[in-house]
Amino acid sequence: MMWQSSSLLFASLLLPLPSTHAVPARRQDTWGTGEARAKAVIDAMMGFYNETAGRWQPEIAWWLSGNALQALLDYVQRTGDRTYMPQVLRTVDAQTAPLDWWPEGGGYFRADSTDDTGWWALAMVRAFDVTGNATYLDYAKLDEDYMHNYWSDDCGGGIIWNIPNLEYKNAISNELYFTLAAALHNRIPGDEDYLARALDAWGWFEASGMINSAHLVNDGLTEDTCVNNGATTWTYNQGVVLGGLVELYRATDDEDHLGTAKQIADAVLASSALVVDGVLTEPCDGGEAGCDFNQQAFKGIFMRYLGVLDEALCVERPYRDFIRANAETAWAMGRNETDYFDVRWNGPFDNATVATQASAASLMVAAMDWAEVCST
Repeated sequence: MMWQSSSLLFASLLLPLPSTHAVPARRQDTWGTGEARAKAVIDAMMGFYNETAGRWQPEIAWWLSGNALQALLDYVQRTGDRTYMPQVLRTVDAQTAPLDWWPEGGGYFRADSTDDTGWWALAMVRAFDVTGNATYLDYAKLDEDYMHNYWSDDCGGGIIWNIPNLEYKNAISNELYFTLAAALHNRIPGDEDYLARALDAWGWFEASGMINSAHLVNDGLTEDTCVNNGATTWTYNQGVVLGGLVELYRATDDEDHLGTAKQIADAVLASSALVVDGVLTEPCDGGEAGCDFNQQAFKGIFMRYLGVLDEALCVERPYRDFIRANAETAWAMGRNETDYFDVRWNGPFDNATVATQASAASLMVAAMDWAEVCST
Protein backbone atom coordinates (compact mmCIF):
# COMPACT_ATOMS: atom_id res chain seq x y z
CA MET A 1 0.00 0.00 0.00
CA MET A 2 1.19 3.50 -0.80
CA TRP A 3 1.16 5.81 2.22
CA GLN A 4 0.78 9.54 1.88
CA SER A 5 3.38 11.61 3.68
CA SER A 6 2.07 13.84 6.44
CA SER A 7 2.93 16.88 4.36
CA LEU A 8 0.48 15.68 1.72
CA LEU A 9 -2.30 15.20 4.22
CA PHE A 10 -3.07 18.90 4.56
CA ALA A 11 -3.46 19.25 0.82
CA SER A 12 -5.52 16.06 0.53
CA LEU A 13 -8.10 17.40 2.97
CA LEU A 14 -8.84 20.21 0.53
CA LEU A 15 -10.03 17.72 -2.08
CA PRO A 16 -13.71 16.82 -2.51
CA LEU A 17 -14.86 14.24 0.01
CA PRO A 18 -15.75 10.74 -1.21
CA SER A 19 -19.41 10.52 -2.10
CA THR A 20 -19.72 7.15 -0.35
CA HIS A 21 -19.11 8.63 3.09
CA ALA A 22 -21.61 11.00 4.64
CA VAL A 23 -19.96 13.70 6.73
CA PRO A 24 -22.09 14.34 9.85
CA ALA A 25 -24.22 17.46 9.70
CA ARG A 26 -24.88 19.79 12.62
CA ARG A 27 -27.67 18.48 14.86
CA GLN A 28 -29.80 20.13 17.53
CA ASP A 29 -28.90 19.42 21.14
CA THR A 30 -32.12 18.71 23.02
CA TRP A 31 -30.48 19.35 26.40
CA GLY A 32 -30.50 23.06 25.59
CA THR A 33 -27.37 24.14 27.46
CA GLY A 34 -25.25 21.14 26.51
CA GLU A 35 -23.71 22.45 23.32
CA ALA A 36 -22.77 25.81 24.84
CA ARG A 37 -21.12 24.08 27.78
CA ALA A 38 -19.25 21.66 25.56
CA LYS A 39 -17.98 24.56 23.47
CA ALA A 40 -16.78 26.38 26.59
CA VAL A 41 -14.82 23.34 27.73
CA ILE A 42 -13.30 22.80 24.28
CA ASP A 43 -12.36 26.48 23.97
CA ALA A 44 -10.58 26.29 27.33
CA MET A 45 -8.87 23.02 26.36
CA MET A 46 -7.38 24.73 23.33
CA GLY A 47 -5.57 27.04 25.75
CA PHE A 48 -3.23 24.09 26.37
CA TYR A 49 -2.48 23.70 22.65
CA ASN A 50 1.11 24.31 21.52
CA GLU A 51 1.10 25.19 17.84
CA THR A 52 4.85 24.70 17.46
CA ALA A 53 4.81 21.20 18.92
CA GLY A 54 1.50 20.33 17.28
CA ARG A 55 0.10 18.87 20.52
CA TRP A 56 -1.44 19.80 23.83
CA GLN A 57 0.79 20.48 26.85
CA PRO A 58 3.80 18.75 25.27
CA GLU A 59 5.66 18.36 28.56
CA ILE A 60 3.29 15.56 29.64
CA ALA A 61 2.50 12.14 28.17
CA TRP A 62 2.12 11.99 24.38
CA TRP A 63 -0.98 9.80 24.42
CA LEU A 64 -2.89 12.51 26.25
CA SER A 65 -2.76 14.64 23.09
CA GLY A 66 -4.25 11.73 21.16
CA ASN A 67 -7.04 11.57 23.70
CA ALA A 68 -7.56 15.35 23.52
CA LEU A 69 -7.69 15.09 19.73
CA GLN A 70 -10.43 12.47 20.01
CA ALA A 71 -12.36 14.66 22.47
CA LEU A 72 -12.13 17.57 20.04
CA LEU A 73 -13.19 15.45 17.06
CA ASP A 74 -16.10 13.95 19.01
CA TYR A 75 -17.25 17.53 19.64
CA VAL A 76 -16.86 18.42 15.95
CA GLN A 77 -18.82 15.35 14.92
CA ARG A 78 -21.63 16.21 17.31
CA THR A 79 -21.92 19.92 16.61
CA GLY A 80 -20.47 20.57 13.16
CA ASP A 81 -18.31 23.31 14.72
CA ARG A 82 -15.07 23.26 12.71
CA THR A 83 -13.39 26.19 14.40
CA TYR A 84 -10.39 24.12 15.45
CA MET A 85 -9.93 21.99 12.34
CA PRO A 86 -6.67 23.86 11.52
CA GLN A 87 -5.30 22.56 14.82
CA VAL A 88 -6.50 19.06 13.96
CA LEU A 89 -4.56 19.24 10.71
CA ARG A 90 -1.49 20.64 12.45
CA THR A 91 -1.60 17.89 15.08
CA VAL A 92 -1.79 15.07 12.56
CA ASP A 93 0.91 16.65 10.41
CA ALA A 94 3.28 16.94 13.36
CA GLN A 95 2.53 13.68 15.15
CA THR A 96 2.78 11.36 12.16
CA ALA A 97 6.56 11.95 12.19
CA PRO A 98 8.73 9.28 13.87
CA LEU A 99 8.76 9.70 17.63
CA ASP A 100 11.96 11.04 19.15
CA TRP A 101 11.89 8.38 21.87
CA TRP A 102 10.87 5.55 19.55
CA PRO A 103 12.17 6.11 16.01
CA GLU A 104 12.00 2.35 15.52
CA GLY A 105 8.26 2.72 15.04
CA GLY A 106 8.72 4.71 11.87
CA GLY A 107 6.06 7.28 12.69
CA TYR A 108 2.32 7.27 11.95
CA PHE A 109 1.61 6.94 15.69
CA ARG A 110 3.54 3.69 16.08
CA ALA A 111 4.83 4.04 19.62
CA ASP A 112 6.77 2.03 22.20
CA SER A 113 3.56 0.86 23.86
CA THR A 114 0.58 -0.57 22.07
CA ASP A 115 -1.92 1.48 24.05
CA ASP A 116 -0.33 4.77 23.00
CA THR A 117 -0.72 3.71 19.38
CA GLY A 118 -4.32 2.68 20.02
CA TRP A 119 -5.42 6.08 21.33
CA TRP A 120 -4.13 7.87 18.25
CA ALA A 121 -5.52 5.21 15.92
CA LEU A 122 -9.03 5.65 17.32
CA ALA A 123 -8.66 9.41 16.92
CA MET A 124 -7.83 8.76 13.25
CA VAL A 125 -11.02 6.72 12.91
CA ARG A 126 -12.97 9.68 14.28
CA ALA A 127 -11.10 12.03 11.93
CA PHE A 128 -12.32 9.85 9.07
CA ASP A 129 -15.87 10.01 10.42
CA VAL A 130 -15.70 13.80 10.56
CA THR A 131 -14.01 14.48 7.22
CA GLY A 132 -14.63 11.45 5.04
CA ASN A 133 -10.94 11.51 4.10
CA ALA A 134 -9.70 7.94 3.70
CA THR A 135 -6.10 8.92 4.50
CA TYR A 136 -7.06 8.93 8.15
CA LEU A 137 -8.48 5.44 7.85
CA ASP A 138 -5.26 4.32 6.20
CA TYR A 139 -3.34 5.60 9.23
CA ALA A 140 -5.66 3.64 11.51
CA LYS A 141 -5.18 0.49 9.45
CA LEU A 142 -1.42 0.87 9.64
CA ASP A 143 -1.69 1.24 13.42
CA GLU A 144 -3.95 -1.80 13.74
CA ASP A 145 -1.39 -3.90 11.90
CA TYR A 146 1.39 -2.56 14.12
CA MET A 147 -0.55 -3.47 17.25
CA HIS A 148 -1.45 -6.89 15.89
CA ASN A 149 2.24 -7.61 15.36
CA TYR A 150 2.51 -7.73 19.16
CA TRP A 151 -0.08 -10.44 19.59
CA SER A 152 1.69 -13.37 21.26
CA ASP A 153 0.85 -16.88 22.43
CA ASP A 154 1.82 -16.09 26.02
CA CYS A 155 -1.28 -16.37 28.23
CA GLY A 156 -3.04 -17.95 25.27
CA GLY A 157 -3.06 -14.79 23.17
CA GLY A 158 -3.55 -11.08 23.51
CA ILE A 159 -1.61 -7.93 22.71
CA ILE A 160 1.57 -7.11 24.62
CA TRP A 161 1.61 -3.65 26.21
CA ASN A 162 5.34 -2.85 26.64
CA ILE A 163 7.06 -3.16 23.26
CA PRO A 164 10.74 -2.64 24.23
CA ASN A 165 10.52 -5.33 26.93
CA LEU A 166 7.85 -7.41 25.16
CA GLU A 167 5.91 -7.82 28.38
CA TYR A 168 2.59 -7.41 30.16
CA LYS A 169 -0.80 -8.43 28.84
CA ASN A 170 -2.99 -5.61 30.14
CA ALA A 171 -6.58 -4.56 29.74
CA ILE A 172 -6.22 -1.23 28.02
CA SER A 173 -4.05 -2.35 25.10
CA ASN A 174 -6.37 -5.25 24.34
CA GLU A 175 -9.54 -3.20 24.73
CA LEU A 176 -8.19 -0.53 22.40
CA TYR A 177 -7.13 -3.19 19.92
CA PHE A 178 -10.44 -5.00 19.52
CA THR A 179 -12.28 -1.66 19.51
CA LEU A 180 -10.03 -0.43 16.69
CA ALA A 181 -10.34 -3.62 14.64
CA ALA A 182 -14.14 -3.63 14.99
CA ALA A 183 -14.33 0.08 14.13
CA LEU A 184 -12.31 -0.51 10.98
CA HIS A 185 -14.60 -3.35 9.96
CA ASN A 186 -17.63 -1.12 10.38
CA ARG A 187 -16.13 1.49 8.06
CA ILE A 188 -14.73 -0.78 5.32
CA PRO A 189 -17.41 -2.31 3.09
CA GLY A 190 -16.94 -6.02 2.52
CA ASP A 191 -14.30 -6.46 5.21
CA GLU A 192 -13.96 -9.82 6.91
CA ASP A 193 -10.38 -9.73 8.20
CA TYR A 194 -10.74 -6.91 10.73
CA LEU A 195 -13.92 -8.43 12.09
CA ALA A 196 -12.23 -11.80 12.53
CA ARG A 197 -9.38 -10.15 14.41
CA ALA A 198 -11.77 -8.16 16.57
CA LEU A 199 -13.79 -11.23 17.49
CA ASP A 200 -10.64 -13.23 18.26
CA ALA A 201 -9.30 -10.43 20.45
CA TRP A 202 -12.58 -10.00 22.32
CA GLY A 203 -12.94 -13.76 22.77
CA TRP A 204 -9.47 -13.94 24.29
CA PHE A 205 -10.10 -10.91 26.51
CA GLU A 206 -13.43 -12.20 27.77
CA ALA A 207 -11.85 -15.54 28.69
CA SER A 208 -8.64 -14.06 30.12
CA GLY A 209 -10.00 -13.43 33.61
CA MET A 210 -9.37 -9.67 33.53
CA ILE A 211 -13.12 -9.14 34.05
CA ASN A 212 -13.49 -10.04 37.69
CA SER A 213 -16.38 -11.64 39.58
CA ALA A 214 -17.89 -8.19 40.25
CA HIS A 215 -17.94 -7.57 36.46
CA LEU A 216 -15.25 -4.89 36.72
CA VAL A 217 -12.04 -4.90 34.70
CA ASN A 218 -8.73 -5.08 36.56
CA ASP A 219 -5.54 -3.70 35.04
CA GLY A 220 -4.03 -6.86 33.60
CA LEU A 221 -2.63 -10.37 34.02
CA THR A 222 0.25 -11.63 36.14
CA GLU A 223 3.43 -12.33 34.22
CA ASP A 224 4.06 -15.78 35.67
CA THR A 225 0.64 -17.41 35.95
CA CYS A 226 -1.50 -15.35 33.53
CA VAL A 227 -4.28 -14.71 36.03
CA ASN A 228 -6.05 -11.48 36.97
CA ASN A 229 -3.49 -9.39 38.86
CA GLY A 230 -6.11 -7.76 41.06
CA ALA A 231 -4.73 -4.31 40.23
CA THR A 232 -6.78 -1.12 40.25
CA THR A 233 -10.11 -1.03 38.41
CA TRP A 234 -9.35 2.27 36.65
CA THR A 235 -12.41 3.84 35.09
CA TYR A 236 -10.95 3.93 31.58
CA ASN A 237 -10.60 0.15 31.64
CA GLN A 238 -14.34 -0.01 32.30
CA GLY A 239 -14.98 2.44 29.47
CA VAL A 240 -13.06 1.44 26.36
CA VAL A 241 -14.46 -2.09 26.55
CA LEU A 242 -17.98 -0.60 26.28
CA GLY A 243 -17.05 1.16 23.05
CA GLY A 244 -15.54 -2.00 21.63
CA LEU A 245 -18.58 -4.08 22.46
CA VAL A 246 -20.87 -1.54 20.81
CA GLU A 247 -18.71 -1.68 17.67
CA LEU A 248 -18.95 -5.49 17.74
CA TYR A 249 -22.72 -5.28 18.14
CA ARG A 250 -22.92 -2.98 15.13
CA ALA A 251 -20.80 -5.45 13.18
CA THR A 252 -22.64 -8.63 14.13
CA ASP A 253 -26.12 -7.69 15.46
CA ASP A 254 -25.30 -10.01 18.37
CA GLU A 255 -27.11 -8.52 21.35
CA ASP A 256 -24.93 -10.54 23.75
CA HIS A 257 -22.28 -7.86 23.19
CA LEU A 258 -24.67 -5.18 24.44
CA GLY A 259 -25.63 -7.38 27.36
CA THR A 260 -22.02 -7.79 28.43
CA ALA A 261 -21.39 -4.06 28.04
CA LYS A 262 -24.43 -3.27 30.15
CA GLN A 263 -23.26 -5.70 32.83
CA ILE A 264 -19.91 -3.89 33.09
CA ALA A 265 -21.49 -0.43 33.04
CA ASP A 266 -24.00 -1.42 35.72
CA ALA A 267 -21.16 -2.78 37.86
CA VAL A 268 -19.42 0.60 37.69
CA LEU A 269 -22.53 2.50 38.73
CA ALA A 270 -23.04 0.04 41.61
CA SER A 271 -19.43 0.30 42.81
CA SER A 272 -18.94 2.34 45.97
CA ALA A 273 -15.30 2.78 44.98
CA LEU A 274 -16.05 4.22 41.53
CA VAL A 275 -19.24 6.20 42.19
CA VAL A 276 -19.42 8.33 45.34
CA ASP A 277 -22.60 10.30 46.03
CA GLY A 278 -23.62 9.79 42.42
CA VAL A 279 -20.36 11.19 40.98
CA LEU A 280 -17.87 9.11 38.99
CA THR A 281 -14.70 8.93 41.06
CA GLU A 282 -11.25 7.65 40.19
CA PRO A 283 -9.61 5.50 42.89
CA CYS A 284 -6.82 8.09 43.10
CA ASP A 285 -9.16 11.09 43.49
CA GLY A 286 -9.14 11.01 47.25
CA GLY A 287 -5.61 9.72 47.74
CA GLU A 288 -2.86 11.72 49.40
CA ALA A 289 -0.78 11.76 46.20
CA GLY A 290 -3.78 12.46 43.98
CA CYS A 291 -4.04 11.39 40.36
CA ASP A 292 -1.10 11.66 37.99
CA PHE A 293 -1.42 13.21 34.53
CA ASN A 294 -2.44 9.89 32.96
CA GLN A 295 -5.04 9.06 35.57
CA GLN A 296 -6.58 12.53 35.28
CA ALA A 297 -7.89 11.58 31.83
CA PHE A 298 -9.54 8.30 32.75
CA LYS A 299 -13.05 9.36 33.83
CA GLY A 300 -13.80 11.26 30.64
CA ILE A 301 -12.83 8.20 28.61
CA PHE A 302 -15.32 6.14 30.60
CA MET A 303 -18.04 8.72 30.02
CA ARG A 304 -17.25 8.90 26.30
CA TYR A 305 -17.98 5.23 25.88
CA LEU A 306 -20.82 5.07 28.41
CA GLY A 307 -22.50 7.64 26.18
CA VAL A 308 -21.88 5.43 23.15
CA LEU A 309 -23.47 2.49 24.96
CA ASP A 310 -26.40 4.62 26.13
CA GLU A 311 -27.15 5.65 22.56
CA ALA A 312 -26.92 2.03 21.39
CA LEU A 313 -29.53 1.17 24.04
CA CYS A 314 -31.68 3.87 22.51
CA VAL A 315 -35.08 2.65 23.72
CA GLU A 316 -34.03 2.46 27.38
CA ARG A 317 -31.33 5.16 27.53
CA PRO A 318 -30.40 3.70 30.95
CA TYR A 319 -27.33 5.90 31.56
CA ARG A 320 -28.62 9.26 30.37
CA ASP A 321 -29.52 10.54 33.84
CA PHE A 322 -26.19 9.46 35.34
CA ILE A 323 -24.16 11.12 32.59
CA ARG A 324 -26.15 14.33 32.73
CA ALA A 325 -26.07 14.50 36.54
CA ASN A 326 -22.28 14.19 36.45
CA ALA A 327 -22.09 16.94 33.84
CA GLU A 328 -24.25 19.21 35.99
CA THR A 329 -22.10 18.48 39.06
CA ALA A 330 -18.84 19.10 37.24
CA TRP A 331 -20.14 22.35 35.74
CA ALA A 332 -21.32 23.62 39.11
CA MET A 333 -18.55 22.35 41.39
CA GLY A 334 -15.46 21.28 39.47
CA ARG A 335 -15.04 24.34 37.21
CA ASN A 336 -13.36 27.69 37.72
CA GLU A 337 -14.44 31.06 36.34
CA THR A 338 -12.54 30.54 33.05
CA ASP A 339 -14.12 27.13 32.33
CA TYR A 340 -11.15 24.99 33.35
CA PHE A 341 -11.98 21.76 35.20
CA ASP A 342 -10.39 19.94 38.10
CA VAL A 343 -9.90 16.18 38.15
CA ARG A 344 -12.54 16.00 40.89
CA TRP A 345 -15.89 16.74 39.30
CA ASN A 346 -17.45 17.40 42.69
CA GLY A 347 -14.74 19.97 43.42
CA PRO A 348 -13.35 22.06 44.77
CA PHE A 349 -11.35 23.35 41.81
CA ASP A 350 -7.61 23.29 42.38
CA ASN A 351 -5.80 22.77 39.08
CA ALA A 352 -6.38 21.93 35.43
CA THR A 353 -4.31 20.14 32.81
CA VAL A 354 -5.12 19.00 29.29
CA ALA A 355 -5.93 15.62 30.86
CA THR A 356 -8.60 17.04 33.21
CA GLN A 357 -9.90 19.33 30.47
CA ALA A 358 -10.22 16.62 27.84
CA SER A 359 -11.93 14.49 30.46
CA ALA A 360 -14.47 17.24 31.11
CA ALA A 361 -14.91 17.77 27.36
CA SER A 362 -15.78 14.11 26.85
CA LEU A 363 -18.22 14.30 29.74
CA MET A 364 -19.99 17.35 28.31
CA VAL A 365 -20.15 15.88 24.81
CA ALA A 366 -21.56 12.63 26.20
CA ALA A 367 -24.21 14.63 28.07
CA MET A 368 -25.52 16.24 24.90
CA ASP A 369 -28.64 14.69 23.42
CA TRP A 370 -30.19 14.58 20.00
CA ALA A 371 -33.68 14.57 18.60
CA GLU A 372 -33.25 11.46 16.51
CA VAL A 373 -35.36 8.44 15.62
CA CYS A 374 -34.30 5.33 17.51
CA SER A 375 -33.77 2.41 15.15
CA THR A 376 -34.02 -1.01 16.81
